[in-house]
Amino acid sequence: MAKKEVFTDPANKKEYAIGIDIGGTNTKYGIVNHRGEILSSGAISSKEYEDIHDFIDALYNGLVPEIKAVGGMQYIKGIGMGAPNGNFYTGTIEYAPNLQWKGIIPMASYFNEKFKKPCTLTNDANAAAMGELMYGAARGMKDFIMITLGTGVGSGIVANGQMIYGHDGFAGELGHTTIIPGGRMHWATGMKGSLEAYASATGIAITAKELLDEKINEKSLLRDIPHDQITSKSVYDAAIKGDALAKSVFEYTGEILGTALANFVMFSSPEAIILFGGVIKAGDLLMDPVRRNMEANLLPIFQNKVKLIFSELKESDAAILGASALVWERKDESPADVLEAVK
Repeated sequence: MAKKEVFTDPANKKEYAIGIDIGGTNTKYGIVNHRGEILSSGAISSKEYEDIHDFIDALYNGLVPEIKAVGGMQYIKGIGMGAPNGNFYTGTIEYAPNLQWKGIIPMASYFNEKFKKPCTLTNDANAAAMGELMYGAARGMKDFIMITLGTGVGSGIVANGQMIYGHDGFAGELGHTTIIPGGRMHWATGMKGSLEAYASATGIAITAKELLDEKINEKSLLRDIPHDQITSKSVYDAAIKGDALAKSVFEYTGEILGTALANFVMFSSPEAIILFGGVIKAGDLLMDPVRRNMEANLLPIFQNKVKLIFSELKESDAAILGASALVWERKDESPADVLEAVK
């Protein structure tokens, strides 16, 4: 379990937040001050604990030394948590396909009982958006959309300074919107033609395999890699070496993502769309077709108004910061007001 060295809070504010990011493979945690500085961090396996209470015990045991290092539990304001299918309203994780704990898990309630501190839980992409608002590229913005491009496609929508949760806590699943009716079947949901099936790292690898099968006479560096070992990074590595087929994968992905982003812009008219995740490491290979197709599919009143920018948060820290930001958000204030309060 890797940890960062604990250091004295330079703001000298004896109040901290615990940020927890629950992923399908690992769960990251850290203690964060008002300035968005992670004083210490660690991780445990999400897969190792079949019983949810064993998982919580392991996380508690990992955090206790870090809590003591900052002065004790009395200085912890609360716990913020991002998780797949996390419901902000109920504090539950509901039917998350990539977690081993099935059904509806009252995760926030369990943490309240264990730590004796208030716990706020939300969808992992919503947590990322909150972190971007308080500590990253969205500082000062009241209208933006956060898109996370990794193994899947997540999103968080902020409008008029408020996170959009919808009536049931699940608003903002832009990755599962249909972009190609009757298109590719999603490997987990069974839905056809969703954005995630194309624009995620998984989708990019699938597109590459499909093109290799369709264009059997076209040479490609990807043909040297077994089909089941092709990843989005494989496609990127081939593309930067000039591989035409690999480049066409990013062109196709950018066309689909750009078209989807145009739809999202016309829905909420954001100031910016902020992109985060491993897929954006493809840089201009992906972003040039994304920008081109987004603008081409916008009504004139929306064209050349929306910034398309990358996250300013370090990928290794973003999940913890995003989760901890939930602690500083007070329910009687907007996220923009809270941002001013913690500066």
